[in-house]
Amino acid sequence: MPWMPRAIYPGSFDPVHNGHVDIATRASAVFDEIVVAIYDRPPSKTLMFGTEERVQLFSEATENITNIRVTPFTGLAPDFARASDADFILRGLRAGFDFELEFEMALMWRNIAPDIDVVCMMSSLENQFVYSSRIKEVAQLGADISKLVPANVLKAMHEKLQV
Repeated sequence: MPWMPRAIYPGSFDPVHNGHVDIATRASAVFDEIVVAIYDRPPSKTLMFGTEERVQLFSEATENITNIRVTPFTGLAPDFARASDADFILRGLRAGFDFELEFEMALMWRNIAPDIDVVCMMSSLENQFVYSSRIKEVAQLGADISKLVPANVLKAMHEKLQV
């Protein structure tokens, strides 16, 4: 049986934005399957959307890509990778601050699970400044975020914020 490389793409994705979708889409051309792993209860984060809402929003945003599956998870990403028969954890990197955080996380994950590799993809230029927390903040202040998030997410955020 041929090797079928699978990667998990873990995150809170609250909300999923165009940068997340771009990474998942580009990675779908590299891996046989991408399992977008929506972290159920991220520590020290204030969530706008519940777990099932985030799963649905990411699923809808990538519904035309047949090798992307979206599912919730709890616990450590390397443990979820093993449970998903994935050999890789996928991460997106923006310029600057992301590198230090992702490098530290990758080293911790390698310590926990030396058999799981971390693969980082550089964010597209147009998504270098896109952060979920900033999107939530400016949306709450009435800014136009339509160029930053998929249409289904924009609609859901407007409903949440009653804009």
